[in-house]
Amino acid sequence: MSDLGKQGGRQLALIALFAVLVACVPLFTRSGTVLNFVMMALYATLLAQAWNILGGFGGQFSFGHALFFGTGAYIQAIAQLQGGINAWAALVLAIFGAALAGLFVGALSFRYGLKGSYFALVTLAFAEVFRILALSVPFTGGGVGLMVPLRESAANLQFGSRGGYLWLVLGFVVAALLLSWWLRRSRFGAYLQAVRDNEDAARAVGVNPFRIKLAAIGLSGAFMGAAGAFYVQVFQYIDPGIAYGASTSVEALVAAIVGGMGTLWGPVLGAVVLHVLADLTRNLFGELPGINMVIYGVVLVLIVIFLPRGIAGLGQSARQLWKGGRHG
Repeated sequence: MSDLGKQGGRQLALIALFAVLVACVPLFTRSGTVLNFVMMALYATLLAQAWNILGGFGGQFSFGHALFFGTGAYIQAIAQLQGGINAWAALVLAIFGAALAGLFVGALSFRYGLKGSYFALVTLAFAEVFRILALSVPFTGGGVGLMVPLRESAANLQFGSRGGYLWLVLGFVVAALLLSWWLRRSRFGAYLQAVRDNEDAARAVGVNPFRIKLAAIGLSGAFMGAAGAFYVQVFQYIDPGIAYGASTSVEALVAAIVGGMGTLWGPVLGAVVLHVLADLTRNLFGELPGINMVIYGVVLVLIVIFLPRGIAGLGQSARQLWKGGRHG
């Protein structure tokens, strides 16, 4: 077996080990605090992984990923409340609808060659447009939002303990990890990274950047929509500020950048670190408005300056500093 094959096998084994260890947490503790911490860390990981598919592997920085989160959340809530649809079927619709939102934004943006800061601003603008629409139309509940009734049943995706929610979001996280593993080894992943590194060179060798980026934003939107649907089931509430607000977009992109963009485990590391910092900050300062955003901003600046490859690239960065010091 080649070294590449062995490395891929090791990564799959690590993903399986991660899944088993985390899945066993509810079996060994009934502490609501512990289960809630793990569940919300997984939720933050899912946000970061969704952003990483487009921003890390594809190099297309989005400032408005809350667009896909909110779309998934609202489709889940509306389908259950107003459509009377089974929660599992609504979940499929939420994921599919968020993916369609991604394809819509991507088709408009990439067709006209928007990238870099222009693409980032367009995604931010779309998220704001959707927020205003959600405030204006009646079926979203307007500014009041939508409240999903608590019905403790696996058929409703609402469980009697945090353990059920933990297993649900863990399934999404493992699926995203497997997708990231595939992106690092597949032809599509190679095309996506080629477009990220040099779009003109990729086009010259026969790659269609429009199609590749469109597929990436669709996949990214799907996982973001899954996170939105999960949020609705856990908190039984959604409103335009939560659904399309900037905080969700910021949490997703900062965790991916802090952990290491375009890596398999970077979003996991970044999400856990930021979640720990958020909990410590909450214990120190209470529910001080905006304090999380301040902490995220400080951490992001420090990472960009001292660890441009993120936490996952710490070893490589340290080796380069060591070599530079020796040659200096």
